[in-house]
Order: sequence, then structure tokens, then C-alpha cells
Amino acid sequence: MLIRALLTTISLGITFFSQTACAQQTYSVEQVTDGIYYHQGVHEDASVENFGAIANVGFIIGSDCVAVIDSGGSYKEGELLAKAVQSVTDKPVCYIINTHVHPDHTLGNAAFNGAHTIYIGHEKLSAAMAAREDFFKRSFSETLGDAYTGTEFIAPSQTVSIDQPVTIDLGNRELVLTAFTTSHTDHDLTVFDKQTQTLWTGDLLFIERTPALDGSINGWIAISEQLQQMPVNYIVPGHGPAGSTDLGQAGWQAQLLYLTSIRQQIRDIILDFGTIEEATASVGLAEKDKWLLFDEYHRRNVTAAFVELEWE
Repeated sequence: MLIRALLTTISLGITFFSQTACAQQTYSVEQVTDGIYYHQGVHEDASVENFGAIANVGFIIGSDCVAVIDSGGSYKEGELLAKAVQSVTDKPVCYIINTHVHPDHTLGNAAFNGAHTIYIGHEKLSAAMAAREDFFKRSFSETLGDAYTGTEFIAPSQTVSIDQPVTIDLGNRELVLTAFTTSHTDHDLTVFDKQTQTLWTGDLLFIERTPALDGSINGWIAISEQLQQMPVNYIVPGHGPAGSTDLGQAGWQAQLLYLTSIRQQIRDIILDFGTIEEATASVGLAEKDKWLLFDEYHRRNVTAAFVELEWE
């Protein structure tokens, strides 16, 4: 496992009490660098006990206002994240930036809904949200229990087109938003803070937790290689610890090794007229001890990649 980078923990005194379990959950954020804070999600699947707080979410503070990057895995997490913002700054939240549609990144949107809040996402995010809304409602209202109450599916009011980055200004702090072709999903978005050279990758980068393929393995490898070359000082992945350049480089290398190994082994099986069953039984197993939640996500990654690669 990668060694966690040392960050400053901000104690917020925000605690969530599960309604169905006696467990007590504490919600805190850490300072990555000047004006940038994030909450690291737990390496678990969403549940009542963790109230969906399984992805990295956070915020960037400008001299005028705040941008929230991903709102959390439940309405409850969105509320807690909003309180975390208020504990650090009295500046208003002007932007909610969703890096992609997955519920651990978007279900907290409504906790920030205000007259002057602008929601931003990839040009394909609205379609992805509409296509999955019914499933997310059925699945996560049950999975999250009371933490789901208040959830709304809020599509972006401002979008970012592929190959046409958008720059927003928080007041003496410019963020560059870039939309990508199909990779982790077909609507991934990154956020780059020009002041500190900090890159928020969304789920284009997983650290420690098994990457989850919901798009194109070829596209994800190509974009990972592209982003790995980007000069940055700090990186905030979609899952796993945030930190400085060294941690980010190690993260990209580990993810690329995982994805490229899967791709090559699947191609070998296809070339030998093998089946998808053979692939799911054998591909990528050498990576098992390097990733958390491997058994939960690896087989579906192989399945998705096989379907893509057999038509190359």
C-alpha cells in the first residue's frame, strides 16, 4: 500500500449518529494546501453505517466564494460537508462541481441548493444523471436509509465541453475545469487550481481502492498516461489519500499497471479464441493483494474490458 502523505487534520466537531446502529461516525476534513480541504472517503461500499461517505469530496476557498468539488454520497454527507465549509470560512458556496455521476460523488448536491449556486459538470453529465436516476433512487434510498432523505438529482446548469476547458474565478483564484472522452465513465471532469497547482482527478485516479471501470479501458489508460505527465504540486484522487507529487505519481503508476495488465491478458485470451469466463477466472489475479475491495470490483472490470476489447 502507498504511504499516506502527511496533511493537516481540521477537527470540526461534526458527528453523525446512525439511526439503525449504535455506531458513531465523525466527519472531518483535512487541509491539502492553502485554501484546499478534502474529506477522505472510507474504503467501503455505501451503507447506513457510513452514510455513503466513501468518496473524496471537498472544497476550494477563493477571496469571494467557495467551490465544492463533489457533494458526497448522501444528502446527510452533503449537510456535513456544508457544515465543514462553514467551520473553515464564512464565504458563500458559489459552485458545486460534479466530477461524474456516480452516487458517492453526487447524492449530496441538494444540501447546497441555493438561489446563487451554480452546478457544473461534463456536457454528458445531465444525460448520465437522467439515465440512472430511477436506479439510484431505488437502490440508495434502501442502502442509505435516513441519510438518503432530502436527496435531489440536480443536473448541471453550466457544462464543460470535451477539449474546451472552462475557467472559473472564486476571487483571485482560478480553477480550470477539463472534460474528457470516455475513460472511467463517458463524462469525467477534472479540476485544476492554478494558484497551488493542485489537481482534483475525480475517479480518473484511484489510490489504494480497486479502480472501477464504467467506461473504456483503452480510454482510461490513455487519459491516465496524459494526466500522469501533467505538472502538479498536489493531487486529490477520487478515492484514497491526497498528497504531493510523489504520492500522485505512485498512484498513477499503480493504476496504470493494473489497467494495462488486465488489457494485455484479455487481449491474449481473445487472440487465443478464449471466453469471457476464462478471463474472469484468471485475468489480473496477481494484482489482488495490491488493492482494497478487489473481490467486489475486479471481476466486473474484467467483464467490461473483455466486452470492449473483443471488438477491437
